Amino acid sequence: MPGDGSRGVEPPDPRAPLLRLRDVAITHEGEDAATPASVSFEVARGDVVLLLGPSGSGKSTISLAMNGLIPHAVPAAIAGSVEVAGMDTATHTVAQLSTHVGIVFQDPDAQLVTGTLLDEVSFGPENLRLPVPEVLSRAESGLRRMGLWDRRSENPDRLSGGGRQRLAIACALAMGAPLLVLDEPTANLDPQGIDDVYAALAELAASGDRGIVLIEHNLDAAVAFVNRVVVMDAEGVVVADGSVDDILRDRADELLELGVWLPTSTLAALRLRSAGYRFDPLPVTPDELRAALDSQPSPAARSAEQRRLGSAEDSAAPGPLVSADSPHAGVAGGRTGAPRIEVRGLTLRRRKTAVLSDVSLDVRDGEFLAIVGANGAGKTTLIQAVAGVLTPPRGTVHVDGLDVARLDERALWSHVGFVFQNPEHQFIAASVFDEIAHGLRRQQLDEAEIETRTLALLDRFGLRERAHVHPFLLSGGQKRRLSVGTALVAGAPVLALDEPTFGQDRARAEELLTLLRDLNRDGTTIIVVTHDMQLVAEHADRVAVMEAGRVTATGSPAEIFADADLIARAGLRLPPLARALAPLTAHPSLTAITRVADLPGGEP
Repeated sequence: MPGDGSRGVEPPDPRAPLLRLRDVAITHEGEDAATPASVSFEVARGDVVLLLGPSGSGKSTISLAMNGLIPHAVPAAIAGSVEVAGMDTATHTVAQLSTHVGIVFQDPDAQLVTGTLLDEVSFGPENLRLPVPEVLSRAESGLRRMGLWDRRSENPDRLSGGGRQRLAIACALAMGAPLLVLDEPTANLDPQGIDDVYAALAELAASGDRGIVLIEHNLDAAVAFVNRVVVMDAEGVVVADGSVDDILRDRADELLELGVWLPTSTLAALRLRSAGYRFDPLPVTPDELRAALDSQPSPAARSAEQRRLGSAEDSAAPGPLVSADSPHAGVAGGRTGAPRIEVRGLTLRRRKTAVLSDVSLDVRDGEFLAIVGANGAGKTTLIQAVAGVLTPPRGTVHVDGLDVARLDERALWSHVGFVFQNPEHQFIAASVFDEIAHGLRRQQLDEAEIETRTLALLDRFGLRERAHVHPFLLSGGQKRRLSVGTALVAGAPVLALDEPTFGQDRARAEELLTLLRDLNRDGTTIIVVTHDMQLVAEHADRVAVMEAGRVTATGSPAEIFADADLIARAGLRLPPLARALAPLTAHPSLTAITRVADLPGGEP
C-alpha cells in the first residue's frame, strides 16, 4: 500500500523539479522500436504543460512512466531517466511515488474499484493512512470540485462515461500530489463537464504550488488553461517546447504538418489568411478570432480601397462561402429517403431508473445523424439499443423493417456495425490482423481473400505495421481506428459510432471522418454519438438532441444551433467557429458559417 511503501524513504529534494525527463525512450515488450524515442523536459510548480503529438507517438506511454507504472507494472524497457521530485521512478515503487504524482487515465474504468463514489475517492487517502477526518475532507473536496458530491452514495457503475471521468479526476485530486498527469481528461465529457473540469484545474493551477501535465486533443477547451506546450513528432521525439505563443501561434504551420490538433480558431485563421485576411498574431480562441476579424476590412473591401488609392498591392478575394464538398450543400434538414431505422416508444431502465423514456426517432436511409446531449442524457443507451448491444423491448426498434429484439447476433451484425466508446470493449483476438480477419472468417471467405482484404483495411487505417501486435498494446488512437475497421469489415448498411474521434490526432480524425463521409455518400447510414459540436457542424446533416432520456429536438445543424434556448437547456455549446463568427459586425457574409471548410480560402 502507498502508506507502507513510503516508509523509510528520504524526503524529496524541495529544490528538484516536480518532474524531469532526460532522453527517455521506451520499448514495449515484444517491440523492436522505442515509442517514444527521445523525450526530455521538466515540469516545475506552476507549470501547466500541454503534451501534443500524433496518435501513436507515445504520449500515453510517457504518462505511465511518470508515476512508475512503466516499468514496475507494465513490462517495458526504459532508456534515459524519469525523476519525480528528485526520485528515480525506476528505483522507487509506484506506492512511494503516489504521494508525489497523481494520474488520470484515458479510460476511467481502468482505475475505479469500489462500490460508492465516496469510497472510491477515499480509497487513495485511506491507503496513505491519513486520519479519518483528513480522508473525508479530501474526498468531499474532490467530489464537490467535480460536481459529484450529491451522488456520493451511488455506485460508480451508475455514472455515465463522462461522470466516471470526473470521478477519476476527483480521486486524483484527493491524493493531494503536487504533480497531476491527465490523459485526455475531457474526452467523454459534455460541454458543461468540460467547463467544470477546467475550472477546477485552473483553480489548482492558480495556487502555483502544483504542476500539471495535460494530454489533450480538445485544444479549444485547453488552450486558455495551459502556459507551456511540448510537441512530439510521429516517432516520439520532442521537437518543440515553449509558451503557447511560441508554439501554437508562431509554429502553427509546423504543427499542421505534424498532424496534431490545433484550436478551431487557429485553423479558421489559417484558411482565412489564404483568402487575404490578416492575423498577427494568429488567434487561438474564438474571442481572439472575432476581435481580429472585427478590426479589419474584408480583403475585397481592402482591395477596392487600394485600387481607389492607386495602390499596386493586390490581395486575394474571398472564395465561395460553401465548398463543393460540403455535406450540407444541397441538403435541407437531412435526407428525404424512407426510414432505415425506426424507434417507437422505446423505454429502457437500469435497475429501477428510466434511462430512456418513450423515445421515438426515425433515421433515414443514407443520412448522417449526430446524437448530442449532456452526460447521462441517454445517448449511448439509445445507440446501443439501435445496434442491439442492449436488447430493446420487442417492437420498439426496427432496422430495415426487422425487429432488433428478435434478431440473432449474426443477423444484427449484417445490418448494423457498432463502434463502442471504449474500443477495448469489442476486441476479441490476440493480434490486430486477426481482429479484422475474424469478421471476414465469419463470412466463410477463403484465407487468400481474407488476407488480401485484411491487409488492405489495415493499410487504410495506418495499422499494417502493427498487424502482429495485441490490440490492447495499441495507442488510444490506434485502438479507435481498429475498432472502426472491425465494424466496417462486414459491410453493414448502417454504421453506428460512439465518440468516433476520441483519442485521435487531427490527421487521423480527419482521415476517419473523411472515410465516414465517403461511406455516407456511397449510401451507408451513419449515426454518431458525440460531444464535439464542431464535428456536428462539419459533418452531420441532421442532429437529434437528447435531454433526460428523451429526444427533444431534431433538425439540421443550422436549425439546432440557431435555437439558443435549446442549446442552453440541453447543456450544449455552440461550435467554436460559430461562437467566433456569429457575433461579427464587420463581416456579415461570415456570420452564418459553422464549418471551417465553408470559409473563404484554401485548406490550411
